Amino acid sequence: MQVSFARNAKDAKPLYAVRAADLKGWLANRPKREQAYLASTGFTAKDGESCLIPDAQGGLASAVLGLGKGEDILALATFAERLPAGTYRFADVPAAQGGANGALAWALGTYEFARYKKQKTKGAKLVLPAGVDGAEIARIAEGIFLGRDLINTPPNDMGPEELAAAARDLAKKHGAKFSVIVGDALKKANYPLVYAVGQGSDRAPRLIDLTWGRASARKVTLVGKGVCFDTGGYDLKPSSGMLSMKKDMGGAATVLAIADMVMGAKLNVRLRVLIPAVENSVSGHAYRPSDVFKSRKGLTVEIGNTDAEGRLTLADALAYAAKHIKPDEMVDMATLTGAVVIALGQGVSGVMASDDGLCGRVLAAADAAGERMWRLPLHDEYRDGLKSDIADLNNISSQRGAGAIVAALFMREFTSGIPWAHLDIAGTAFTERDLPLGPKGATGVTVRTLLGYISDMDGRR
Repeated sequence: MQVSFARNAKDAKPLYAVRAADLKGWLANRPKREQAYLASTGFTAKDGESCLIPDAQGGLASAVLGLGKGEDILALATFAERLPAGTYRFADVPAAQGGANGALAWALGTYEFARYKKQKTKGAKLVLPAGVDGAEIARIAEGIFLGRDLINTPPNDMGPEELAAAARDLAKKHGAKFSVIVGDALKKANYPLVYAVGQGSDRAPRLIDLTWGRASARKVTLVGKGVCFDTGGYDLKPSSGMLSMKKDMGGAATVLAIADMVMGAKLNVRLRVLIPAVENSVSGHAYRPSDVFKSRKGLTVEIGNTDAEGRLTLADALAYAAKHIKPDEMVDMATLTGAVVIALGQGVSGVMASDDGLCGRVLAAADAAGERMWRLPLHDEYRDGLKSDIADLNNISSQRGAGAIVAALFMREFTSGIPWAHLDIAGTAFTERDLPLGPKGATGVTVRTLLGYISDMDGRR
């Protein structure tokens, strides 16, 4: 869906946003009639609380939104979600929520996944705040919408082939180089773990590869987990665990959304995107617990659990990137572990990294974007749990606890010392209820963070 703003500010209704701690002082400067009306509604400016203020004729005069503590820089998305048809402008909002942040929040608030139903007509339009680049806001919002749409699409219409087609369309849009390795060709091209995970499905696995930018620019490689549906394999998930497994290609959707923004902004970087795209199914051809496979790097891996499949596919992609692309830095994104959800909940993404400088820049970009991330340590002693009696590694730990960290330690084995960060977005990429991250469904989390991080790479040339 496309983002647009109102061009004519005439008769635009004013919008206000206020923190709870500032409400008393703010009200003191409002007309007596508005003070009385807000008092009659019990408005306290708690987070997400909104109120439509009528004029003397009973029409809409203005609207006010409560910000609570004011921590969410995209809180004004609520206006776009709730306001009736009309033209609006930001009148008095805190600086953190106004300007470009306010315009982007409004744009994100217009999102709707309507592929399978009639799209609702949202007649509310915002006058672009002064000094804000509307084209840039639209580019960012539409990139996030791309990621959300891919994740929200049900698995019958979003398998490995369809995911590859989306990447191909994106490459064509921006003049990027695109290639894909499919099915049995993965074995010949030495992606044995990608093939192993995907071999149980009738929908052939594949390795998606997109390259863009000047060869002499700083090189960043993004790797996205593209498990288009995850049954858990022979270690079958319960039915409740499968209900949201269309989100398991959330890392792949995210890196494509980031690529769309980076290429659209023409940042001075050499961008490489790798997506191992598979469906983890149960069949007579599916891989089994206790199978052993030789990875692309040459390390042998014993399968302790077929539901720990994402780290296997990412391992081959990371090994290829480390040896053949040799980027300055690489970042993978994945809905990888339930353990990160237990540790951090649904509001915080986990970050693990082999390089402190890289991790610091990712966290700084997250802070600037208003996205919550927390670094988890890569304690080497936890790696002992990955030992196997018959192979170099097991894909799960024999020790209890620290599941998100252990998964990252497994993948670190395939990075060959290249500065690398792993973002576990299992709890944040998709939500069953409206959250500050976004509406119910795909959130687009980490897209703005990684855009900021890559923009910083451009600036550090």
